[in-house]
Amino acid sequence: MNRPARRGTLASIAAELGVSRTTVSNAYNRPDQLSPELREKILRTAQRLGYPGPDPTARSLRTRRAGAIGVLLTEELTYAFEDQASVEFMSGVSVACGKMESSMLLIPAGVDGSAPSAKPTTLVNQASVDGFVVYSVAADDPFLAAVVNRNLPTVVCDQPAKDHQLSFVGIDDHAAIQPVVQQLVEAGHRQVGMLCIRLDREPNNGPVSLERLAGAQMHVQRSRIEGALEVLEKAGVDRASVPIIERHINDATNARSAAEELLTTHPELTAVVCTVDSMALAVAELAAKKGWKIPEQLSVTGFDGIPQAVDRGITTVRQPSKDKGRISGEVLAQLIKGEEPMPRTLLDTAVVEGTSIAAPRGGTC
Repeated sequence: MNRPARRGTLASIAAELGVSRTTVSNAYNRPDQLSPELREKILRTAQRLGYPGPDPTARSLRTRRAGAIGVLLTEELTYAFEDQASVEFMSGVSVACGKMESSMLLIPAGVDGSAPSAKPTTLVNQASVDGFVVYSVAADDPFLAAVVNRNLPTVVCDQPAKDHQLSFVGIDDHAAIQPVVQQLVEAGHRQVGMLCIRLDREPNNGPVSLERLAGAQMHVQRSRIEGALEVLEKAGVDRASVPIIERHINDATNARSAAEELLTTHPELTAVVCTVDSMALAVAELAAKKGWKIPEQLSVTGFDGIPQAVDRGITTVRQPSKDKGRISGEVLAQLIKGEEPMPRTLLDTAVVEGTSIAAPRGGTC
């Protein structure tokens, strides 16, 4: 059996070219120290000899940098590549990674709240990263606690929005949803229902009580609901009379079942406020299936501003998902460098005017 040819090394390349090992190393790690001609000559020789470049493990030990950042998200891994808002967020983080010359490690915390107590610590502790971006997890999530215990530079995006000492990037969810709800109120709607995704790690696929809302650990959804209820209360609507349906998993199937549950059990509703666009799309889909006209027979609002909702004519709130990711990464880069960025960054949102709001059927209430 023929033995595979030995790969080149720093020493063999240096010997062949008559330069020092440091010079060869600089071709990879400090290219500005060499002339373009010499660097190109070294790289060509390395390729011919089969030298793959410096060992990343050795480089990490030498520089005390892993060359990667961890992104912790409370979702299954596939969600990061399927949900439009998450895709935009990850795209923004990747922009920041490019500037840092770092890779990105996704750490899915899952959504069922049943992970063994050792799992969060193991997954987080095994991550070879220079810092973390925590993307939208519950305030009491054990994965978050494991990240904090690593004592590495960390940035929280979206949630938890309060009660922590970490740098934060997000929006004012309470205020952001209010303009579209105000449009419903001004159109005359008082029979309004709501759809939301999970409010806590403990699953609840059904109606949301005011007690559950008050104790919810998922601050984004809680803030959006409370912001909407505040507008309705000012219009004379008792918050206890507003039906709210929750789904733990944010996908098309659950969104459709939530819309069906809300509108079947509360046929008197003239409008639905959705805390995510995926649920607003489900309401529109159900309305089409039932032969209801939007907005003549049912008004609906969304949140996120994803292209699918905008194209459907849904009045929604556009949040800067890609900017969230990019700025979270940039703030993390500052922390890794030992700088002190602003502890809290709130980004602007904007209402996208659609055609999904009109006066309630039968005239104003």
